[in-house]
Amino acid sequence: MTTAVNPVSSVSNVSASTGNPSSALSDANASQDRFLKLLVAQLNNQDPMNPMDNAQMTSQMAQINTVSGIQQLNETMKSMSSQFTASRVLQGTAMIGHDVLVQSDTLSVDGGKAKGSVDVSGNADKVTLEILSPGGQVVDTRNLGAMTGGRHSFEWDASNYAGGGSPSFRLTAVSGGKNVPTTAMARDTVVSINSGGVDLKGRASVAYDAILSVL
Repeated sequence: MTTAVNPVSSVSNVSASTGNPSSALSDANASQDRFLKLLVAQLNNQDPMNPMDNAQMTSQMAQINTVSGIQQLNETMKSMSSQFTASRVLQGTAMIGHDVLVQSDTLSVDGGKAKGSVDVSGNADKVTLEILSPGGQVVDTRNLGAMTGGRHSFEWDASNYAGGGSPSFRLTAVSGGKNVPTTAMARDTVVSINSGGVDLKGRASVAYDAILSVL
């Protein structure tokens, strides 16, 4: 009695026996070729008294087409991802030499000055800026006055700062005796571009989506 062969499972077994399944699976044409050879072998050796019905053959062909389609889709997505990365890097070169804002409370000192911005969620009667050492000690305090809701920039004279690391800052906004939520942003300069993001002059690299604004 002839034993039926399952082409789909046999294709998987052949792929696994190559020792490099990832490269075998990536070649959709080779998989289809092996499937067709196994299918022909199965038809030649099937039991004449119990042949494979059309539904079974159609099901197996649909399975191999699905596998091949997924493989081709994966290759297409990989190609599109590579093209997108290359395009993003090319576009990112336009930021080189420009200042950008990133969400951070750590200041970058450049030429004796440090710059940042604050997003105030609503009108504030008084906004206070505190400069902190890496150890958390307050080294300077400035009253930024009243602010309307929105984004506002500030600059701190760091010429007398003698700390051993990058200073940080803390912003407090008050309206009618109640605190107004704020978002701290640091300003830095883009010096180069990499595939994953941008390299900044005064801090570690950041991802493209971490850039809040290009100035």
